[in-house]
Amino acid sequence: MSATHQYFATCPKGLEGLLLEELKTLGGEGCRETVAGVYFSGPLTTAYRACLWSRLANKVLLPLAAGPVRDAEELYQLVRGLPWQAHIGPEGTLLVDFSGQGGGIRNTQFGAVKVKDAIVDTLRELTGSRPSVSKERPDLRVNVRLNRGKANISLDLSGDSLHRRGYRQQQGEAPLKENLAAAILIRAGWCANEETALLDPMCGSGTFLIEAALMAADIAPGLFRSQFAFERWLQHDAEQWQSLLNEARERRLAGLAREDLPEIRGYDANLKVIRAAEENIIRAGLDDWLRVARKELREFKRPTHKPLPEGLIVCNPPYGERLGEVESMKILYAHMGEKFREEFTGWRAAVFTGNPELGKQMGLRSKKKYKLFNGTIPSELLLFDIAQEQFVKAPPKPLATEQSIEQGPLSDGAQAVVNRLQKNAKKLKNYLKRSQASCYRLYDADIPEYACAIDVYTGKSTGSGEAKRLVHVQEYQPPRSVDEDKAAERFAEIQAAVPQALQVAPDCISYKQRRRNRGASQYEKLERDAQGESLEVQEGQARLLVDLWSYLDTGLFLDHRPLRLKIAEQAKGKRFLNLFCYTAAASVQAAVGGARFTLSVDMSQTYLNWARKNLALNGLSESKNRLEQADCMQWLAKDQDQRFDMILLDPPSFSNSKRMADVLDVQRDHVYLIDRAMRLLADDGVLFFSNNLRSFKLDEQALGAFVITPMTRETIGEDFSRNQKIHHCWSIQHRPD
Repeated sequence: MSATHQYFATCPKGLEGLLLEELKTLGGEGCRETVAGVYFSGPLTTAYRACLWSRLANKVLLPLAAGPVRDAEELYQLVRGLPWQAHIGPEGTLLVDFSGQGGGIRNTQFGAVKVKDAIVDTLRELTGSRPSVSKERPDLRVNVRLNRGKANISLDLSGDSLHRRGYRQQQGEAPLKENLAAAILIRAGWCANEETALLDPMCGSGTFLIEAALMAADIAPGLFRSQFAFERWLQHDAEQWQSLLNEARERRLAGLAREDLPEIRGYDANLKVIRAAEENIIRAGLDDWLRVARKELREFKRPTHKPLPEGLIVCNPPYGERLGEVESMKILYAHMGEKFREEFTGWRAAVFTGNPELGKQMGLRSKKKYKLFNGTIPSELLLFDIAQEQFVKAPPKPLATEQSIEQGPLSDGAQAVVNRLQKNAKKLKNYLKRSQASCYRLYDADIPEYACAIDVYTGKSTGSGEAKRLVHVQEYQPPRSVDEDKAAERFAEIQAAVPQALQVAPDCISYKQRRRNRGASQYEKLERDAQGESLEVQEGQARLLVDLWSYLDTGLFLDHRPLRLKIAEQAKGKRFLNLFCYTAAASVQAAVGGARFTLSVDMSQTYLNWARKNLALNGLSESKNRLEQADCMQWLAKDQDQRFDMILLDPPSFSNSKRMADVLDVQRDHVYLIDRAMRLLADDGVLFFSNNLRSFKLDEQALGAFVITPMTRETIGEDFSRNQKIHHCWSIQHRPD
């Protein structure tokens, strides 16, 4: 045991420097790093200690020989020249791990067989017996690496990779290896400072939490393993090994008995991975200390049960690898940064990401960046001090109450529009203050000759972060009796009136104008050429994205605001289904209202991607708020095994999308839609049915099996009171037995 040997510890790329320092603290001498590993020297106890205590290494190897290999025969002879009788008995078992190729050795299996044959032949020649191959707990594990015509032959002292501690048998979809998690914590300075807490808002199966606890309580990560490869090696010193184990166990007991252990908590929206984290924590023997809970990012706050003036937030958020996810991930990272700034000033944060560009969305300047690899994915660790001086974006500028819009001469018609807009604004003032509506309808063809809808949206620009007020003007299709030129003249008067009446700059107004093409029955929408920015608006407790420039609709049907807020009020603990979900604004309201889970179904991937952004904007995960692309008619036709406590069924009046198997006509199809949806409704649940077909008549006789309650009046806000047919709405329930 006192003889000095040279060893080689392997590790993931990027961890070499950390591993070198760690091995020095474990007694390693002559430490020298190279690509993906570190050489070190010492007696056998040093190698044992590295296997037991290293948080960063993958393997600890004992090099036996190295030499040039030009073909398989040279490899065979190199291996045969070693004294294998000193390492394994003639009737023992072995396993060869071979990597690399060259000199006629074209695959690892062939290379491993040649090495095995050389060992077996050596022992048979000496003893008359030969060892056999075993993949399960072999007596000797041999590691051979062939690179650039040179073979390195070593004994594998550790066996299975050391990152497999043994406590993690349950994991999420994208698990972080334990030694990489430990490296991230070390880089973040965990245990180097006297932190009072560590929190992970997206903890998955709990790897960061457990590794942080092992470090804080001075627990050897190797204590959880059932066996190391050296324990069956002929030169193994069981007495020295047992002494190291006893020391590690005593240190573990002493560490867990400390009264100053830091607060360590983890949260995740996915119940399945929270259950996995709980099992892993129990397996690590840390269940009296660590706490995990199912919680959305939007609920992430500093714990209040005791003062926690400083601490570390560490997380590995999703990267947005699939098509359509990156934009929503940008919003998620921005939300995460906002939470950090609002709740955790004075703390530090470590964010590990495979998409470093997303880190720029957080609104914080990173103090350090480290290049690492998550498997084969080039990744980056971003370290932050959460302090005012590190905030990238200043607080949003307050909304200007007045814009310097030049008053020009207006026609009588334009002046009449100005007067009506100002009158409506005055009339709605108290309602808007009372309801805190940031988006509302100001004008709805109040003057029949000026047939358009004018909506006002107040919110935060997604580009600059500044508070803005935008106006959306959508012309109604003029009847055929109206002269084209006259209609165009009136729309021009609207364009002249709106900036002056509302005191907004022309580039803050989106005009959607429909005109009948001469000689054709098609209509086209005319939009400004410049790409407009999206706006983040507030509705109750929810934040939603609207786009006034890219589509005919803005992403938010304002007339349904009261219904969405009612859903939010009633959603706590409920299972919510949103059919024809559009941008899933109602699902967001249900989720922020505390819904147990939500499912949103729509045929349009464009709208579902928009919905994904709305979820991310509110710190809501798709594990609790599923999005499903499907034709709702076909989806309802299938037998679904889920039941819901609350359903919103808001179909379009008419749809003949190419993706649909049939044409949807809400008047013709509403009985079928309601009947199929009611089959998914819990006995004491409620279905809200709505549509905006002005001539719609509900077939109450065909739906006589249900309790139907009209609720159109209560779901139309004061800003839509001029048009009571903007939509129809009913609540529908099962009849009590």
